[in-house]
Amino acid sequence: MKELSNFTDFFVIASGTSQRQIQAIADGIKEELSKKGISPWHLEGYREGQWIVIDSGDVIAHIFLQEKRDFYRLERLWGEAPQSYLTEEGVRVNLSRRR
Repeated sequence: MKELSNFTDFFVIASGTSQRQIQAIADGIKEELSKKGISPWHLEGYREGQWIVIDSGDVIAHIFLQEKRDFYRLERLWGEAPQSYLTEEGVRVNLSRRR
């Protein structure tokens, strides 16, 4: 995102299958940030649990219910940004979309 935006360096885009699961993912992100002494600048959508945004400045995490992620398709919106995927098995697959 560094080359495409002036408001953040990275987007983390994740999804879950239930409100409780995406709230748990958000809780995990907040906990890991806290361990590093980082407080999110902004948190939005936690109560509703449909699309949670955690803005910590250099990194903005978007955690969606899968249906919402499929609808908004942020990956397509920011399609020119280099992308890396993390699978459930923890295998990282890098897909660079630079032109």
